Amino acid sequence: MPVQAGRGVILCLREGEKMNEVLQTIKKRSSIRAYKAEKLTKEELDALIAAGLQAPTAANRQEIHFTVVDGDNPILSEVEEEKNAFRGLRPRFNFYYDAPTVIFISADTDFHWGTLDAGIAVENISLAAQSMGLGSLIIGCIYEALNGDRADYFREKLAIPDGYRFEIAIALGRRDTEKEPHEYDFDKNVTIL
Repeated sequence: MPVQAGRGVILCLREGEKMNEVLQTIKKRSSIRAYKAEKLTKEELDALIAAGLQAPTAANRQEIHFTVVDGDNPILSEVEEEKNAFRGLRPRFNFYYDAPTVIFISADTDFHWGTLDAGIAVENISLAAQSMGLGSLIIGCIYEALNGDRADYFREKLAIPDGYRFEIAIALGRRDTEKEPHEYDFDKNVTIL
Protein backbone atom coordinates (compact mmCIF):
# COMPACT_ATOMS: atom_id res chain seq x y z
CA MET A 1 0.00 0.00 0.00
CA PRO A 2 1.32 3.51 -0.73
CA VAL A 3 2.32 5.83 2.10
CA GLN A 4 1.10 9.37 1.42
CA ALA A 5 2.88 12.60 2.38
CA GLY A 6 1.16 15.72 1.18
CA ARG A 7 -0.15 14.97 -2.32
CA GLY A 8 2.77 12.75 -3.35
CA VAL A 9 3.56 9.13 -2.73
CA ILE A 10 6.88 8.85 -0.92
CA LEU A 11 7.17 5.09 -0.71
CA CYS A 12 5.27 2.05 -1.87
CA LEU A 13 5.04 -0.79 0.63
CA ARG A 14 3.80 -4.32 0.27
CA GLU A 15 0.92 -5.25 2.51
CA GLY A 16 2.14 -5.83 6.07
CA GLU A 17 5.59 -4.24 5.55
CA LYS A 18 6.80 -1.54 7.89
CA MET A 19 8.45 1.63 6.68
CA ASN A 20 12.24 1.58 6.81
CA GLU A 21 13.58 3.07 10.06
CA VAL A 22 15.67 5.71 8.28
CA LEU A 23 12.68 6.83 6.20
CA GLN A 24 10.57 7.02 9.36
CA THR A 25 13.21 9.23 10.98
CA ILE A 26 13.28 11.54 7.95
CA LYS A 27 9.48 11.71 7.87
CA LYS A 28 9.22 12.60 11.60
CA ARG A 29 12.03 15.18 11.80
CA SER A 30 11.02 18.78 12.41
CA SER A 31 12.73 22.00 13.49
CA ILE A 32 12.46 22.39 17.27
CA ARG A 33 12.43 25.86 18.80
CA ALA A 34 12.10 25.09 22.53
CA TYR A 35 14.46 22.97 24.65
CA LYS A 36 14.72 21.71 28.18
CA ALA A 37 17.74 22.89 30.18
CA GLU A 38 19.05 19.33 30.66
CA LYS A 39 22.46 18.85 29.03
CA LEU A 40 23.22 16.12 26.54
CA THR A 41 25.19 13.19 27.89
CA LYS A 42 28.73 12.60 26.66
CA GLU A 43 27.50 9.48 24.86
CA GLU A 44 24.74 11.42 23.09
CA LEU A 45 27.09 14.21 22.06
CA ASP A 46 29.73 11.75 20.86
CA ALA A 47 27.12 9.92 18.76
CA LEU A 48 25.93 13.18 17.18
CA ILE A 49 29.46 14.31 16.35
CA ALA A 50 30.23 10.87 14.89
CA ALA A 51 27.14 11.16 12.68
CA GLY A 52 28.46 14.47 11.34
CA LEU A 53 31.95 13.10 10.81
CA GLN A 54 30.54 10.10 8.92
CA ALA A 55 28.88 12.34 6.34
CA PRO A 56 30.32 12.07 2.85
CA THR A 57 32.57 14.87 1.64
CA ALA A 58 33.60 15.64 -1.93
CA ALA A 59 36.69 13.64 -2.93
CA ASN A 60 36.73 12.42 0.70
CA ARG A 61 38.53 15.64 1.65
CA GLN A 62 36.93 15.68 5.12
CA GLU A 63 37.50 19.44 5.11
CA ILE A 64 34.83 20.38 7.61
CA HIS A 65 35.34 21.26 11.26
CA PHE A 66 32.96 21.11 14.22
CA THR A 67 33.01 23.53 17.15
CA VAL A 68 30.79 22.32 19.99
CA VAL A 69 29.52 25.08 22.27
CA ASP A 70 27.67 24.69 25.55
CA GLY A 71 24.36 26.57 25.60
CA ASP A 72 25.44 28.87 28.43
CA ASN A 73 28.72 29.92 26.79
CA PRO A 74 28.87 33.76 26.54
CA ILE A 75 29.99 33.57 22.89
CA LEU A 76 26.42 32.64 21.95
CA SER A 77 25.16 35.98 23.30
CA GLU A 78 27.83 37.78 21.28
CA VAL A 79 26.79 35.94 18.12
CA GLU A 80 23.16 36.84 18.85
CA GLU A 81 24.02 40.52 19.30
CA GLU A 82 26.02 40.54 16.06
CA LYS A 83 23.17 38.83 14.19
CA ASN A 84 20.67 41.39 15.47
CA ALA A 85 22.97 44.31 14.62
CA PHE A 86 23.69 42.93 11.16
CA ARG A 87 20.02 42.38 10.40
CA GLY A 88 18.77 45.49 12.22
CA LEU A 89 16.61 43.39 14.51
CA ARG A 90 15.39 44.00 18.03
CA PRO A 91 15.99 41.05 20.33
CA ARG A 92 12.97 38.71 20.32
CA PHE A 93 14.48 35.29 20.90
CA ASN A 94 17.97 33.94 20.54
CA PHE A 95 19.01 32.15 17.37
CA TYR A 96 19.51 28.80 19.15
CA TYR A 97 16.34 28.93 21.30
CA ASP A 98 18.25 28.18 24.51
CA ALA A 99 19.33 24.73 23.36
CA PRO A 100 21.92 23.21 25.71
CA THR A 101 24.32 22.51 22.81
CA VAL A 102 25.14 24.30 19.57
CA ILE A 103 27.52 22.89 16.96
CA PHE A 104 29.12 25.36 14.54
CA ILE A 105 30.31 23.78 11.30
CA SER A 106 33.05 25.46 9.29
CA ALA A 107 34.76 24.48 6.04
CA ASP A 108 37.98 25.09 4.15
CA THR A 109 37.52 28.29 2.14
CA ASP A 110 39.80 26.98 -0.65
CA PHE A 111 37.63 23.93 -1.35
CA HIS A 112 34.71 24.59 -3.69
CA TRP A 113 32.45 21.93 -2.13
CA GLY A 114 32.91 22.87 1.54
CA THR A 115 29.54 24.60 1.87
CA LEU A 116 27.73 21.59 0.43
CA ASP A 117 29.71 19.18 2.61
CA ALA A 118 28.81 21.19 5.73
CA GLY A 119 25.16 20.97 4.73
CA ILE A 120 25.35 17.21 4.38
CA ALA A 121 27.03 16.89 7.78
CA VAL A 122 24.41 19.06 9.52
CA GLU A 123 21.62 16.93 8.03
CA ASN A 124 23.33 13.77 9.32
CA ILE A 125 23.46 15.31 12.80
CA SER A 126 19.82 16.40 12.62
CA LEU A 127 18.62 12.95 11.57
CA ALA A 128 20.78 11.28 14.22
CA ALA A 129 19.25 13.58 16.85
CA GLN A 130 15.75 12.68 15.69
CA SER A 131 16.55 8.96 15.81
CA MET A 132 17.82 9.40 19.40
CA GLY A 133 14.63 11.16 20.53
CA LEU A 134 16.32 14.57 20.64
CA GLY A 135 15.35 17.83 18.99
CA SER A 136 17.39 19.93 16.60
CA LEU A 137 17.28 23.16 14.66
CA ILE A 138 19.53 23.79 11.66
CA ILE A 139 20.69 27.42 11.82
CA GLY A 140 21.72 29.57 8.88
CA CYS A 141 20.53 33.00 10.08
CA ILE A 142 23.92 33.80 11.64
CA TYR A 143 25.96 33.25 8.46
CA GLU A 144 26.37 36.93 7.58
CA ALA A 145 27.12 37.92 11.17
CA LEU A 146 29.87 35.32 11.55
CA ASN A 147 31.39 36.08 8.14
CA GLY A 148 31.04 39.88 8.31
CA ASP A 149 33.25 42.63 9.72
CA ARG A 150 33.98 40.67 12.92
CA ALA A 151 34.67 37.35 11.17
CA ASP A 152 38.25 37.13 12.48
CA TYR A 153 37.05 37.72 16.04
CA PHE A 154 34.40 35.00 15.82
CA ARG A 155 36.80 32.58 14.08
CA GLU A 156 39.16 32.96 17.03
CA LYS A 157 36.45 32.70 19.71
CA LEU A 158 34.91 29.62 18.05
CA ALA A 159 38.30 27.98 17.38
CA ILE A 160 37.59 27.84 13.66
CA PRO A 161 40.83 26.71 11.95
CA ASP A 162 42.85 29.13 9.81
CA GLY A 163 41.63 29.15 6.23
CA TYR A 164 38.13 28.02 7.26
CA ARG A 165 34.88 29.95 7.54
CA PHE A 166 31.61 29.36 9.32
CA GLU A 167 29.02 27.65 7.13
CA ILE A 168 26.09 26.44 9.25
CA ALA A 169 25.14 25.54 12.82
CA ILE A 170 22.75 23.22 14.62
CA ALA A 171 21.07 23.55 18.02
CA LEU A 172 20.54 20.29 19.90
CA GLY A 173 18.78 19.19 23.04
CA ARG A 174 15.74 17.60 24.63
CA ARG A 175 12.51 18.91 23.17
CA ASP A 176 10.34 21.18 25.26
CA THR A 177 7.73 21.34 22.50
CA GLU A 178 6.42 19.19 19.70
CA LYS A 179 6.06 20.25 16.10
CA GLU A 180 4.60 18.45 13.13
CA PRO A 181 6.94 17.93 10.17
CA HIS A 182 6.37 20.39 7.35
CA GLU A 183 3.95 19.70 4.52
CA TYR A 184 5.07 19.75 0.92
CA ASP A 185 3.52 19.72 -2.53
CA PHE A 186 5.05 16.80 -4.44
CA ASP A 187 3.57 17.86 -7.78
CA LYS A 188 4.90 21.42 -7.49
CA ASN A 189 8.38 20.51 -6.25
CA VAL A 190 9.18 17.44 -8.34
CA THR A 191 9.56 16.88 -12.07
CA ILE A 192 10.06 13.34 -13.28
CA LEU A 193 11.28 13.10 -16.88
